[in-house]
Amino acid sequence: MGTVHARSLEPLPSSGTDFGALGEEAEFVEVEPEAKQEILENKDVVVQHVHFDGLGRTKDDIIICEIGEVFKAKNLIEVMRRSHEAREKLLRLGIFRQVDVLIDTCHGEDALPNGLDVTFEVTELRRLTGSYNTMVGNNEGSMVLGLKLPNLLGRAEKVTFQFSYGTKETSYGLSFFKPQPGNFERNFSVNLYKVTGQFPWSSLRETDRGVSAEYSFPLWKTSHTVKWEGVWRELGCLSRTASFAVRKESGHSLKSSLSHAMVIDSRNSSILPRRGALFKVNQELAGYTGGDVSFIKEDFELQLNKPLALDSVFSTSLWGGMLVPIGDKPSSIADRFYLGGPTSVRGFSMHSIGPQSEGDYLGGEAYWAGGLHLYTPLPFRPGQGGFGELFRTHFFLNAGNLCNLNYGEGPKAHIRKLAECIRWSYGAGVVLRLGNIARLELNYCIPMGVQGGDRICDGVQFGAGIRFL
Repeated sequence: MGTVHARSLEPLPSSGTDFGALGEEAEFVEVEPEAKQEILENKDVVVQHVHFDGLGRTKDDIIICEIGEVFKAKNLIEVMRRSHEAREKLLRLGIFRQVDVLIDTCHGEDALPNGLDVTFEVTELRRLTGSYNTMVGNNEGSMVLGLKLPNLLGRAEKVTFQFSYGTKETSYGLSFFKPQPGNFERNFSVNLYKVTGQFPWSSLRETDRGVSAEYSFPLWKTSHTVKWEGVWRELGCLSRTASFAVRKESGHSLKSSLSHAMVIDSRNSSILPRRGALFKVNQELAGYTGGDVSFIKEDFELQLNKPLALDSVFSTSLWGGMLVPIGDKPSSIADRFYLGGPTSVRGFSMHSIGPQSEGDYLGGEAYWAGGLHLYTPLPFRPGQGGFGELFRTHFFLNAGNLCNLNYGEGPKAHIRKLAECIRWSYGAGVVLRLGNIARLELNYCIPMGVQGGDRICDGVQFGAGIRFL
């Protein structure tokens, strides 16, 4: 029989019947009479059977949802393409270590002259797996240990325990994840956690113990997440020299909040994109479902990336947000916005813009920040086509402001206050992309518009993280 082994199934030709483009992964083991060879070259084929080898605890219904499109293929190229897409969906479930695909002509009493059989050879993950890795956050690093129970009930459920020890934060948590069969983007998760963080710019230590439940789903070209969170927060002073304003915030509080996030992301990379756009909006309502903290909080993020000549990229970004307390109780230092540092307004120290007391930064209830960036290849392009492609030259102009608003005034007064005392900076440096994990920046910064109480970083500044202005 003429057999096609489709182990990776990529790259594939976009159309036509020229199988020479399939490379070494496609091989015709044996060529029989012309009638059999014609089956492989025929444009009209029928997928009669889909088989699975290697299934153990995985239930049939979740598998059927992922491979249904294979039966709709009308020609061999389409069969291979849809089988490849089904393979990617199966791997995305996170329950298989390996998935191989075998496409063969159908044989048996019910075989049609143009019938095909598709076989998925799978290797399931073990019932218990462990992991050890490091993570890079916004100017901080951490070591992460994890235990995972994949495919717990046979339908891609997952229970995860994770412990993280970082430079500023220590946490551990237990989570349960459940996707919707046939639509992995629709999923439900529950989390139990404890997080202890240190915030030296505010002389503050915070310990959160909480539970959350969230549901994620796609809608047209957007992704949405609806979340409820209940958290017991304990605030304390990080040092004996903490200001009275920070000491006054110390103590316990209970926050219960509902939040919604919407994301539209067409970028080719989340770390150092060359094209595409990002639009993200977050809304949070606290106090409606209980607790002693009440506020409405809105923030957004916008980023546009445009490729230019000579392998250059122009990028612009805009952030903004507002927090409105509900009732007579003022907002908490743990809920406010912070601005400044190598990942936001460069040339200023970490979170060192805006209201402060005795050197401790208290955050603000409203902010905005914007940036213009030009990324170019390194001069003379050393290491072109290899390691040198991870580096980019970076020219930037950043600006922003953080303040508290008097909500008894109108919108015009709010805009005037946000437009006062704008901090801005410009400079140049080098960016290193660490795969799809994080990026590092080494910039020479010149801060401008410095106000009394701001802490600046005039000269060389190093930054590491995922989210940059």
